[in-house]
Amino acid sequence: MSERIRLHLDENVDPDVARALRRQGIDVTTTMEVGLLGQADEVQFAYVCEQGRVMMTHDADFLRVASQTDEHCGIVYCRKGTRTLGEIIRV
Repeated sequence: MSERIRLHLDENVDPDVARALRRQGIDVTTTMEVGLLGQADEVQFAYVCEQGRVMMTHDADFLRVASQTDEHCGIVYCRKGTRTLGEIIRV
């Protein structure tokens, strides 16, 4: 049996993405929902690592933060404005 990916969307990702993914049965949290709005990238990244979640973001700073350790589940990065909401959700 394979494990399902658990995602965390940072504050820059449209909340509609979380709603759409949840409708498809995907386990998603958001920065706003878990009370991390405005917190430093390192604090948010520590949260996703503790929770065993993949970070979805439009913020390239998370790529730098993630490169400092191998102890994370991964980053899904898409530069803001380069994909439609539908494309992001499908991927």
